[in-house]
Amino acid sequence: MCFIHSLPVHARACAGLAMVVCTAAAIAQTPPAAAPATPSYVSRPILVSPLTGDDRKEAVLMAVAIQPAGAVPMHSHPGDCVGSVVEGIVELLVEGQPPRRVAAGEAYANLRGTVHGFRNVGDAPARLLNALVVDKGAPRVQPAAPANRP
Repeated sequence: MCFIHSLPVHARACAGLAMVVCTAAAIAQTPPAAAPATPSYVSRPILVSPLTGDDRKEAVLMAVAIQPAGAVPMHSHPGDCVGSVVEGIVELLVEGQPPRRVAAGEAYANLRGTVHGFRNVGDAPARLLNALVVDKGAPRVQPAAPANRP
């Protein structure tokens, strides 16, 4: 016979109620499962091509999408980067310079090693198209030191 069944009826009711209360309290204190974090931006190469006459470099066409209020962290490239905003409006953040707004149809350029990032300042997703001419085999994106991030 179990311990609970050896108790008088009113004691068993109290014990059962105590278990229900304790279980409910434990459930109430358990944090909900964290929803998977949605990245504030996505960057992906849509074309990688060799360059005529220079086997040490490659051309890379990158599609970038930034969610509203999202940002691309400060970074640099091992080569030159030119790009255009296809949809939306962003702030181009360049180390040592004031932020510059760039809207759909406008372009920007960041030379080799320029630490830069982007912040979507619009109400809709922003889409960018970047063309890089970079050192072949080097990481295309080099994160900036933490002090340089937006």
